[in-house]
Amino acid sequence: MKSPFKKIKIIIFAILIVVLAVSAYFIEDGYKLYKSVIQKQSIEDKVKEMQSEDEYVKIDEISNYMKDAVISIEDKRFYEHFGVDLYSIARAFIGNLRSKELSSGGSTITQQLAKNMYFSQQKKLVRKIAEIFVALDLEEKYEKDEILELYLNIIYFGDGYYGVKEASNGYLDKEPKDLTLYEASLLAGIPNAPSVYQLSNDNPYTYQRQKLILEALLNSQKISLEEYNATIQQINGLS
Repeated sequence: MKSPFKKIKIIIFAILIVVLAVSAYFIEDGYKLYKSVIQKQSIEDKVKEMQSEDEYVKIDEISNYMKDAVISIEDKRFYEHFGVDLYSIARAFIGNLRSKELSSGGSTITQQLAKNMYFSQQKKLVRKIAEIFVALDLEEKYEKDEILELYLNIIYFGDGYYGVKEASNGYLDKEPKDLTLYEASLLAGIPNAPSVYQLSNDNPYTYQRQKLILEALLNSQKISLEEYNATIQQINGLS
């Protein structure tokens, strides 16, 4: 008669085999999707197409506040990872298990760029895997600042504005290089959920997220305590 411990080992082994088999299936399909999209339009051609847009702006034409705000809230290890942040994926996986749905993907800025370049916004596992393959290519072909530049020019800021220049001009009648800490922290929060945070809604959650971004900037030492307090006071006075 087998001991309970041996039975448990057999069950765990069987589960691992199933998990590996399912993972292999999704990885293969994700790789096929990746190959399909880059064969239709290479990453280099897609990037050139983006850079030819009238509203495209270079990284040095964007406020440091804006760049720091986006990195601090979206991908604080942006300059450290290789396009995929394993720590964030593990954290998101645990969160998904708890919520019993694919509500969080642990996507890096590079993965989000890949998604916006080639894929829909739906959080399907095959698409997520394809995004990873594109993200790895992007990291191999381009410098980090180039990737950040591309990302800031493609993300959606709500109210019909795509890219930081359209958002900056449309919402604030300013160029991206002139964004203040208040303005940058406000805009940087929108892409996470544009339908919620877009400024036309005048939603209090927009300003709550802005405060989270300011806290992230403070914690990463991108702004001083004085700057943080002054901007929080500004938010409280306007929101």
